[in-house]
Amino acid sequence: MTAQPEQASIEQRLSHYQSRVDEALLKHLPALDQTGTTLEAAMQYATLNGGKRVRPTLVYATGKAFGAEPATLDVPACAIEIMHAYSLVHDDLPSMDDDDLRRGNPTCHIKYGEATAILAGDALQALAFTTLAISLKDKLPADTIINMIDELGRASGIEGMAAGQAIDLQSVGKTLNLEQLESMHRCKTGALIRASVILGATCGNVTDQSVIDNLRTYGDAVGLSFQIVDDILDVVGDTEVLGKTQGADIALNKPTFPSILGLDGARQHAVEQHDRALAALDNYGEEFDELRELASYIVSRSH
Repeated sequence: MTAQPEQASIEQRLSHYQSRVDEALLKHLPALDQTGTTLEAAMQYATLNGGKRVRPTLVYATGKAFGAEPATLDVPACAIEIMHAYSLVHDDLPSMDDDDLRRGNPTCHIKYGEATAILAGDALQALAFTTLAISLKDKLPADTIINMIDELGRASGIEGMAAGQAIDLQSVGKTLNLEQLESMHRCKTGALIRASVILGATCGNVTDQSVIDNLRTYGDAVGLSFQIVDDILDVVGDTEVLGKTQGADIALNKPTFPSILGLDGARQHAVEQHDRALAALDNYGEEFDELRELASYIVSRSH
């Protein structure tokens, strides 16, 4: 894999990490026709069809700040992106958000059928855990790997993403206050983003609880700012640029940050979360500048 340029812009760094994790993902995804069905093709389609790769980038950037080996970071970067891919496949299903477009392409259930999409999501979720369990066994101590599996499981299940999705589905047509909306998105979107930061740090052998707490605060703030910007773009963005249907949340009558705060209020709240993310890194040196730049990129993005 090519080395990252030393004085690269944040866009160049993102492109480098995107290329790196995409290359690594090919080693973890199953080969086509292994089962004699379209399952493997659906898994590859759902995982390799583009995307910003924000979560793997957070794994790499955090691990790099603590001196972790890039080859070790490839594993949790892949695991977190595989888990994210599963969540998008199921999120797009007719029984969930019923989306036809993802990253500018037909969603997995439109391309391969609903049943195959469900199975692809199931298989991707299992693959995320086996990727951590098997591919790290010669790189990190067993206890460390177990902790990483636990982190990913908590972020994905009843304490994280699945709970957030359940709350989201039951909130359609209802009015939530800001605290309730943030709580939902801390689970639905933020949990995997926080886990990305912690998995990267764990590869760097970080055990100091105060450091971990600061990293969780950073991840929490980045996760909220990411979701706030997503909600804003759902109102003002363009379908072709977004790669998904603009106005989908409005059409589903979902509570969003602009619906509660207004567009200007939502933009201000995103900036406040960005500032909170930077404040969590106040006591850390220039090796954390990439994380600072990522926080700024996320709050200013246009897709």
